[in-house]
Parts: sequence; C-alpha cells; structure tokens
Amino acid sequence: MIKRVADWSGSSGGWVVSETGRTIIGIMGGSICDARTAEKAHDLGRRLAQAGYVVLCGGGTGVMEAVSRGAREGGGLVVGIMPGSDARQSPPNPYVDIPIFTGISHARNLVNVLSAAVVVAIGGAHGTLSEIALAIKAGKPVVLLDSWEFRLPGERPSPLVHRVTSPEEAAQAVDRLLG
Repeated sequence: MIKRVADWSGSSGGWVVSETGRTIIGIMGGSICDARTAEKAHDLGRRLAQAGYVVLCGGGTGVMEAVSRGAREGGGLVVGIMPGSDARQSPPNPYVDIPIFTGISHARNLVNVLSAAVVVAIGGAHGTLSEIALAIKAGKPVVLLDSWEFRLPGERPSPLVHRVTSPEEAAQAVDRLLG
C-alpha cells in the first residue's frame, strides 16, 4: 500500500508534509563553499528546523550539507533531492533524512523549486542560478543570502526576490512570506 506523505497547499504555494503539517522550504546553494557560507547555511538550517519547517535541498556537499546538518541539529526533517538513480551514483550527505533519487541530474533543480513554498539561495554557482530563475518563473518567492544579483540593467528587481544579509533575516523573510 502506498502511503501519501505530502499534500499541495495552495495557500503556501508548496508541498506540506501530511504527517506533520509542516511547510517545505527549499535551500539552494553550491556543492563547494567557504567556511563563512557553510556557517550561514548551518545557522539557517537550524533556525528553519526550530521554526517547524521541513528543509529540502540537493542532498549533497557544501551548502547542502551545512544546511542539512543545521536542520538536523535543530530537530528538523531534511529531504534531499538527489541527482543520481541510487546512493552509489549520488551519495546523500549524512544529515539527509529522506533521500529521493531522481536519476535526472541537473533537471532535479526544477523538482527542488516546485516542491518548496519558498526558495532560499545561499551563495552558489550556476546550478543555484538556474534554481533562482526557475523559482521566479514558477512564481515562487526567493530569498537571496550572499547570492546572485538577479535583474537586468535598468530593470526594477522582481517583487518575488528578497535580498537579506544574515541567516536570521532569511528565516524572518520566510516567515513573513508565508505569513
């Protein structure tokens, strides 16, 4: 028997884990990051978990591992959307509670974005840039913490994009956007 574990929430614009009623927040960032970025990701993961959110990420190293560790230490649930078909192809970091092996490589970026009520980008490279663009295209709010500048020259920033300077501000922005 297949058990339903998540439901779409029109009010939050993302998936809500049925068992807990908790909203999923997507954290996007690079597989390689410096210590300062890792600390910010860890802090944000802990804050989101303590606020009752489910943390969703790409499940790998760098920002993904740091946010997962913070969420785990904060008592939260971590979902990792993995690029490979199994743990041999893409081993999840040790803090991922639920690895979802997609076998779709970078196309998983769309799964990450569409599964989240809010997308938070921390640092990141071109994969993170694609997730930001996909989120805006999907009408999802995006919180940028030390991440890409995202507008054309002379154009006003998208009302979906919210720039912050700390993990505390990022967590507050998530609450405000869902409030």
